[in-house]
Amino acid sequence: MARLTAHTRRIVMAAATAVVLTGGVAAAVFLGSDTSANGPGPALAHSSSTGKSTGKSDDKPGRASGKPGSSASGDDSAPDGSDGSADATGPAAPPGAAGISEVIDHETESGGKSVSITIDDGPSPVWTPKILAVLKQYDVKATFCMIGPQAKANPGMVKQIVAAGHRLCDHTVSHDEAMNKKPVAYQSSEVLDAQKMIEDAADGAKVQYFRAPGGAFTPDNRHIAASHGMRPLGWNVDTKDWKQPGTATIVKTVKQELKNGPIVLFHDGGGDRAQTVAALKELLPWLAQQGYVFSFPAI
Repeated sequence: MARLTAHTRRIVMAAATAVVLTGGVAAAVFLGSDTSANGPGPALAHSSSTGKSTGKSDDKPGRASGKPGSSASGDDSAPDGSDGSADATGPAAPPGAAGISEVIDHETESGGKSVSITIDDGPSPVWTPKILAVLKQYDVKATFCMIGPQAKANPGMVKQIVAAGHRLCDHTVSHDEAMNKKPVAYQSSEVLDAQKMIEDAADGAKVQYFRAPGGAFTPDNRHIAASHGMRPLGWNVDTKDWKQPGTATIVKTVKQELKNGPIVLFHDGGGDRAQTVAALKELLPWLAQQGYVFSFPAI
């Protein structure tokens, strides 16, 4: 009998647990569910929990999510964007079938005194062009972590991002911050359906990273992403710009938290991002003045 791989053993154990707990119902869902493949679009409700708040609102400010997959307990403030599993971070694991490490990335390609600007939840027809203009002004390349339906709805914007030399990142179909608690089949469709939407919108330009919403990484969704050419991408500095805390607060957060590492998280979707645009106008020249170089996340 063929010996099971570690990844296969995890899937088998999960299915067996589901059978024990639910008398077979959950196992059926595990093996066959696909609740997200044709989601209606971004319902990015930033959620709140005691002591910490997260979540993402739709591009229409104040609109709460009614999407079934939306989480009420995600934590965008996790410093490493990890799922907390023992092998989620640390020394690079051997690359998977696509030659991409499954370990969550918190480094830049350049190393040294460098920083990576990453921008989540778009593309937005309102705010992404403004952010692109600031990036162009300071000759900075960024990584855009896109919601699949947002990319599908704004293919011209996706192409503009690629043409400007920025990179693409998969931020799932429905921004479900509880996807780490869902069946593997569901996680797979969230990751792979979004990848296809983004690459189709980009006329085939490759998505090089995967970022789980709210840091909801699992060994399974990291394996799925890496097997399809996408490096799991964490973050070190969470600006919490989605809260609209004020431009000065966003700027202060970045300056204080850069000691945590080089990958900085901003948003271009999910609401009014005027403060993000203003903060980038201050931060990009300041970072250059401090001797930082701008680099993409490592792959």
